[in-house]
Amino acid sequence: MNNREIPESGESKKEMVNDTKRWSFCPVCGNILSDVKNLKFCIKCGINLQFLKENKYVQAKRVQNPYITPTLSPPLSKPPIKYGPKKISDEEIFNTKELKLWGTWPSIGIPLLAFVIMTIVTAAIMFIIMFFSFNFNLNLLNNLISNPYFVIFSLFIELIFILVPVLYIGQYFQNPTLKNRLELLGFTRKGFNRVGLIQEILIGLGFAIVGIVLVLGSSFLIERFLESVFNVTFSNASTETDIIFSSADILIIVLFSILMILVIGPSEEILFRGFMQKGLTRNLGNWGGILLTAFIFAIIHVLEIIISYLDSPILLLFSFIYSFIPYFLISLLLGLTYYWRNENLIAVIITHGVYNSLTIILAYFFPFLF
Repeated sequence: MNNREIPESGESKKEMVNDTKRWSFCPVCGNILSDVKNLKFCIKCGINLQFLKENKYVQAKRVQNPYITPTLSPPLSKPPIKYGPKKISDEEIFNTKELKLWGTWPSIGIPLLAFVIMTIVTAAIMFIIMFFSFNFNLNLLNNLISNPYFVIFSLFIELIFILVPVLYIGQYFQNPTLKNRLELLGFTRKGFNRVGLIQEILIGLGFAIVGIVLVLGSSFLIERFLESVFNVTFSNASTETDIIFSSADILIIVLFSILMILVIGPSEEILFRGFMQKGLTRNLGNWGGILLTAFIFAIIHVLEIIISYLDSPILLLFSFIYSFIPYFLISLLLGLTYYWRNENLIAVIITHGVYNSLTIILAYFFPFLF
């Protein structure tokens, strides 16, 4: 009895057979299998190894891999939310009227930041000049401000008006090249052939003359109104412009005129129309953007007058009215031109630059007009 082998049950024989057929690698995914007796599932792919051994085919996968802990949240069916502005492709640069672009506050804040930076740089240069001259007094400061050559040099500082918005809008591009940034701001001749370019130049020249008539006419009417209603007399006292051009020669006038066209026109129009108005019109509507841009443009240009008459509220009020309205009207003309020309700056820059040049020439030869 002791020498006879005890017969094994059918279940024991089945386990023995399965154990002799133990695999070292998963036949489905190739993963190394653990040295565990009667291993049922592959840890990596979850295939039922025992079913495969017995039936010679892969069992349909109805359940998840038991060795993988299921996540509490279902897999994402949509891509994750992307933060930041929509990136503009090269093909969309000239078709952005439906895009919101930058918001209202950046449209106002970035130009004001550029103005503050320009003011700080100008003041720093004046401080350096006075420091190395070893002469800190108001006379030197007044002489420096009224010096035509220093004023010509300071005009180049307005290039900051181009630099600041160009740097800011880089975040809106898939391909933020300088060319793409300037094109979005409207500083481009793309889409214009030679005839179209000449047409834009002629439009700019025509509106420059309109601007001169508009400013001189409005100044005359405002002066007559203030004299008749408030009995205010406007004397021909010397202004800063008179002081600068009284000692100027033809060379100074020519240099001023050229820089107005090549530096001041492009700088201020890229900042105020290309950036500010472009952003505001998309957030406040066309008229809201045009009017607010014109208002801010005029305020910045009469800021010197506001500071000069802070000690006399009456003079401040009359001087502000006399100066603000013409600036507002010329800015309104520039804004409407920019809108009419489908946000292209060629005609607007020509209008602004030539208007400034004509103002300088007229102030030199006909000082009684200003």
